[in-house]
Amino acid sequence: MRAISVSRDIVATPRELFDLLRDPSRHTELDGSGTLRGRPQGPSPLGPGDRFSMGMAQGPIAYRSVNVVVEYEKDRLIAWETWGELRGRRLVGGQRWRYELTPLNGTDGDGGEDTTRVTHTFDWSRARLPRLIVELPGYPRRMGPAMTTTLERLASAVRG
Repeated sequence: MRAISVSRDIVATPRELFDLLRDPSRHTELDGSGTLRGRPQGPSPLGPGDRFSMGMAQGPIAYRSVNVVVEYEKDRLIAWETWGELRGRRLVGGQRWRYELTPLNGTDGDGGEDTTRVTHTFDWSRARLPRLIVELPGYPRRMGPAMTTTLERLASAVRG
């Protein structure tokens, strides 16, 4: 399988977390990989089928990614597929970044703190040229730790 997932329980409601994740202007702040450079273009907040772009860099190479929201369930799930395009033609990409939000407690009136399990997945099973653009450069090995950092930053950001 060409996917990696990490999870973290975060003291927040699914709605609070979802609001952060669907705001592209916050993505650079949350990014644990160090590749996002900001300057998002497109709608905010994101909705189903929305297209947005983001400044990126891999080492000294700067570029813009084009992203399309491909999965969306309000306050529960958001995923976008990332592409490298030239003149509107998709050249590389197809990787998905997915966030699934599962309420754990507090939302059922039991008086406990609202806690949500966030499962963050990097899925390159649909990627064009996955061996060349994902596996050979070593992304599967690096993504687990980077995604763990992203979830730590998400937890910090939601606390304000």
